[in-house]
Amino acid sequence: MSETPLIVLDRVCKQYGTTPVLRDCSLTVARGEIVVVCGPSGSGKSTLIKCINGLEPYQSGSVRFDGEEVGARTTDLPRLRSRIGMVFQSFELYPHMTALRNVMLAQVHALKRPRAEARARSLDLLARVGLADRAEAYPADLSGGQQQRVAIARALALDPIAMLFDEPTSALDPEMINEVLDVMTGLARDGMTMVVVTHEMGFARKVANRVVFMDEGRIVEDRPSEAFFGAPVTERARVFLSKIIAH
Repeated sequence: MSETPLIVLDRVCKQYGTTPVLRDCSLTVARGEIVVVCGPSGSGKSTLIKCINGLEPYQSGSVRFDGEEVGARTTDLPRLRSRIGMVFQSFELYPHMTALRNVMLAQVHALKRPRAEARARSLDLLARVGLADRAEAYPADLSGGQQQRVAIARALALDPIAMLFDEPTSALDPEMINEVLDVMTGLARDGMTMVVVTHEMGFARKVANRVVFMDEGRIVEDRPSEAFFGAPVTERARVFLSKIIAH
């Protein structure tokens, strides 16, 4: 793994009105690293990763992606976002388009790929996520797990150098969670840089290099996953883990 940081957050603060959401958050993610962000609801996890690709503005501090300041006025955010794949809790597929067309769309319009090339790339990606036989299906005819896998293929279609996942399995029925986690595990195995907000502690323990634990807008712990699960330093993290693993 390269020691050159791909993502650097330095004392990032964000608030909605007078309500603080992020408080002096600093985080470094190396190329090829998998970082899981966890913590109770409302702790700022989703906001943190949305700051990485400029979906959420921040009031102070710095966010740099591949050396570029995300919050700078001169930053071309659409170009930057094409290098950072994002997968949300909700699948956000176009319901009137097939799985294939959902994956093709941004390639044709954002990357200006020829349609034949975009189609071939999309079919390859759908096969990669285990949906080669569902290319012509519409979202309404797909399960939640299948829709999320199409969303992952769509994000990968822009050839990102990092992937952000914002609770990608929280809207799924339990039996569909593993099929999505298996795809994410494959990405990790292939060396994709990933920042994942999730409550799936089994995935975190198996795949993550590091676990970041957040509470009340602060990064409370940032430790290798084995150390975090083996002996969390803070009482807050111990209580959180005892509840979520027992559940």
